[in-house]
Amino acid sequence: MNKFISILFSVLIGSTVVYCRGGGKSVNVTDPGAEQLKKEVKENLTGNILHYWTTRMIDNRNGGFYGRIDFKEQLYPEAEKGGILNARILWTYSSAYRVLHDTSYLRIATRARDYILKYFIDRQYGGAYRSLNYKGEPADDKKQIYTEAFFIYALSEYSRATGDKTTLAEARKIFDLVEKYALDRESNGYFEVFNRDWQRVHDRLIGENSDIVEKTMNTHLHVMEAYANLFRVSGDKFVGERLRNLVNIFLDKIIDSKRFHLICFLDRSWNPVGSIDSYGHDIESSWLLYEAAGLIGDPKLTAKVKEVSIRIADASAEGLQPDGSLLTEKDNDTGRTRETRSWWEQAETVVGNLNAYELTGAEKYFDRSVNCWNYIKKYFVDYKNGGWFSNVSEKGMPGQSDKAGFWICPYHNGRMCMEVIERLSKP
Repeated sequence: MNKFISILFSVLIGSTVVYCRGGGKSVNVTDPGAEQLKKEVKENLTGNILHYWTTRMIDNRNGGFYGRIDFKEQLYPEAEKGGILNARILWTYSSAYRVLHDTSYLRIATRARDYILKYFIDRQYGGAYRSLNYKGEPADDKKQIYTEAFFIYALSEYSRATGDKTTLAEARKIFDLVEKYALDRESNGYFEVFNRDWQRVHDRLIGENSDIVEKTMNTHLHVMEAYANLFRVSGDKFVGERLRNLVNIFLDKIIDSKRFHLICFLDRSWNPVGSIDSYGHDIESSWLLYEAAGLIGDPKLTAKVKEVSIRIADASAEGLQPDGSLLTEKDNDTGRTRETRSWWEQAETVVGNLNAYELTGAEKYFDRSVNCWNYIKKYFVDYKNGGWFSNVSEKGMPGQSDKAGFWICPYHNGRMCMEVIERLSKP
C-alpha cells in the first residue's frame, strides 16, 4: 500500500479505526495513512471548501446564495439560483454542523433552510421550483424529480442535525408528491419531469439522448439517497417500504447483472437506451446502495447488496488511471472515452473505495482511495483562490468550467470529507 501513499503518510506511526456504519463491522487499520487522510480532508473541508462557500456565495442583498462564480473567480450576482445548488448547500452545512459541531455552520444551514422554505417551495401546487431568478422569483417552475430528491435529502439532513420537526415535515410533503405524481404504477420506478402543477412533460434535463428515455439511473440514484436520509431521520414505515423498492430496482433493473456497471438511460419498460459506462456514478452508487440497504435492516438484503456493491466498485475501477484519477465515462457504442476529470467523480472515488475497503478489508481499495485523494490535492484544490476546480484536463490543467453554479456545489467534495472523517473515527 505504501507505494501509493504520499511521503507525508509515511512519516506517521500508529493506527486508527475505520467505522463502518452501513451494517458492517469496524475494521482495524494499521497503516498510518488513515489518520493522515482524515487530518488532511478535515483541514480541506474547514479551511478551504466551507470557507470558500461561506465567504464567496452568501447573497446579503437579495437573500440566500449567489448563483454563479466562473473559472476566473468572477461573481454573477444576477445569475439564476438553482434548486440543486441551494438544496446541496443546505445539505452540506447541515451535515457539517452535525459532524463538526460548529455553530457557524448551523447559521449557514438555517439561512439556506429559511430561504428554501420561503422562496423555493411552491405553496400552491407543492414541491420545489427548479430555479429562481436572483430576486427569488420562479425562473424555471418545473418539478424535476432529480431536483425534488435533493430537497428531500437536504431538508431531512437539517432535521437530522437539529431535531427540527417542521423541516422534516416539509421533506415528507415533497416525498408524498413524488410518490403521488412521479411513480410509474405500471412498470415501477419514477418519471423525470413535470410542469408546475405536476402534469408530466418530456424535457431532457440530465443528459437523456433520446425521446424514448423515460427513466434514468441518475434520478433513481438520488431519489434512493433522499429516501434513505428521510427514512433514517423519520423511521416512517412507508418511507422504508419505498426505499426497499428503490434498492430492488437497482438490483433488478439498473445494475447490469453481467458487467456490474449501471445502466444510465432506460425506456419505460427498463430496456437500456445506449451503452454508457459512467464510472463516477458506478463508484458513487456502490456505497449509497449499501448505505440504503443497511438502513432497511434486513440482513439478507444487506448481504446481497454487499456483494453487489463490491462488484460495482470493481467495475468502476476500469476508469481508474495510474495517477489515481477516475475518468468520466466511456461510450461503448462508439468506443469514445471522455478524458476530462471532474471534481465530483474524484470525490466519490475516495468514498466508494473506502467503503469497499470497509466491506472487504482488501488494501487495494484503501490504496485507490488515498491515491485519488493525492491526485485531488495536486490538481483540484485551488490553493490560490480557494475551493476546488470543477474539472481538469488529462494533463491536470484546470478547465474553464464554473467553480460555483447550477450543478457545481460543495456537496460531493464536502460530503467526501465528512464521510472520511466519520468512517476514520472510532465508534
